[in-house]
Amino acid sequence: MQRGGRILIVDDEKDICEILFRLLKKSGFMPLVAHDGERALEMIRLGVPDAVVSDMMMPGMDGMELLRRAKEYDPTLPFLIITGYGGIDGAVRAMKEGAFDYLPKPLNNKELVDKIRLSLETRQSARKTPTPSDTGEGSEIARLQEMMGPSAAVQRIAAEAALVARSNFSVIIQGETGTGKELVARAIHKSSPRSAGPMIPVDCGAIPETLFESELFGYEKGAFTGAAAMTPGKFELAQHGTLFLDEIGNMPLSSQIKLLRAIQERSFFRVGGRKPVTVDLRLIVASNQDLNASVAAGSFSRDLFYRLSEFTILIPPVRDRKQDIIHLANRFLIATNVELAKKVKGFSESALNTMTTYGWPGNVRQIKSVVRRAVLIAEELVTPEHLSLGEVGATSPENDAQIEECREIVGLPLKEAVQRATAEVERRCLIDALKRTGGNKSKAARLLQIDRKTMHSKIKEYDIRPDEDASE
Repeated sequence: MQRGGRILIVDDEKDICEILFRLLKKSGFMPLVAHDGERALEMIRLGVPDAVVSDMMMPGMDGMELLRRAKEYDPTLPFLIITGYGGIDGAVRAMKEGAFDYLPKPLNNKELVDKIRLSLETRQSARKTPTPSDTGEGSEIARLQEMMGPSAAVQRIAAEAALVARSNFSVIIQGETGTGKELVARAIHKSSPRSAGPMIPVDCGAIPETLFESELFGYEKGAFTGAAAMTPGKFELAQHGTLFLDEIGNMPLSSQIKLLRAIQERSFFRVGGRKPVTVDLRLIVASNQDLNASVAAGSFSRDLFYRLSEFTILIPPVRDRKQDIIHLANRFLIATNVELAKKVKGFSESALNTMTTYGWPGNVRQIKSVVRRAVLIAEELVTPEHLSLGEVGATSPENDAQIEECREIVGLPLKEAVQRATAEVERRCLIDALKRTGGNKSKAARLLQIDRKTMHSKIKEYDIRPDEDASE
C-alpha cells in the first residue's frame, strides 16, 4: 500500500480543499494545496507533488488546461480530475489528455483514496522498468539543470555530467562548499550503467584518521575491542555502484596511500582479515579545495590525484552565475510557501538586485537559508529588509579595506589575484562566523555549512587567533 506520497489538491473553493486535506492526511498522505492553476503548475514544474487531484472548473486555468501543461513537465505524473459537471464526454476527453481517472462529485472518499494509491503504485511499477529516456542523460540531467539553474555554466556542467556518465571514469568535482557537488555526483551515478547499484556517500572530513581503514574497508569479528561481528565497509557497500568521497582534500596523507592501493588493485583486506575482498565500483570524489594546489603544497598525494583525475568537473560559485541566483531563490520561495502554507508572491525588484550583487559565500545552501527565513517573515513580497544581508555596496571601513586590497592586487597575474582575493573573503567569513558564535568553532562551522575539520584547518591556514575572533 502506497503511503506518504505528496498529493497536490487544486481547487478554488477553500472549503473543498480543507475537506480533502483532512481526508488525505488521515489516509497517510502528505497533502498540499493550490487554489489556482498557475500556482499548481509552478509546484508541478519544480517536481513538488507525486500526484495531483484537481477540480475541473476553476477561474483562469481550468483543470483540463492544467492537466495538459502538467504533462509537458512530467508525462508520468498521476493526475485525477474531480468535477461537479459529470458526463461521459468530459471523462473521455480527460483520459485522452492523460488523466489517470475522472471522478464526479459528490466524491466517494474511499474511492478517491483507493484511486490515488493505485495511481502511485502504477507509476512506481512503471519506474522499475527503465526506458532509454529514463536513464542516461535524459531525465536525470534535465533534473540536474532544473535544480541548479538555467545559466550557461550549468548547461556546461550538465553536458559534462552526461558525457562522463556513460563511461567508468573516475571523476573529480571541484567547487566551493554549497555549490551542489553531491547533486552532480548523483546525476552522474543515476545516468550511468551503474544506476541500478547503490551510490554510497562518505564525508572524508568526518572520519578520524584512526578509523579510516575500518570505515572504508570494514572489519572482521574480533579485529579489535567491540568488533562483535563482521562489518562491511563503504567500499563493499558500493559494490556494482558508485562510491562518492566528499571533501577528499580533508583526508590525511596516510589514509590517501591506503585509498590509492585499494583503487589500483580493486581489492583490499578488511581490518583483521586474511582474504582480499574484490570490488567492482565507480569512484567520484569532490573537493572544495583546488587539488592541483594541494598537490603542489604537499598536502595531497600526487599519485592519488593522477589516478582520480580521469575527468574533472568545475562548479563555479553562484556569485558568478547571476541567472541561477534568481532561479534558485524562486524555487526555494515556492517550496517554503508550500512548507509554511503561505502565499508570498515573489521578490521585489530591489530584493532581486540585492541578491544578484551579494557575494553568497555559502552558495546554494546560504540562498536556501536566507530565502526560507525571508518567506517566514514576509507578507506579500520579499524585500531587502527580509533578506538580512545588509546593504550591498554600503560605505564602511571594511569596504574601504576591500577597495585598498583590490588596488594592491592590480598588476598581479589574474589567477594569483583571484586566489588572493578569494582567500581574504574566506578569512573574513570565518572571522565573522566566529564572532557571531562567541568563538565556538562547532557552531561557526554549522553557520558556514562546512564540516568541523574544514573549520579547524581553515583557522590554522589563515592563522586566526582567539583575540582576532573577538576583535575583528
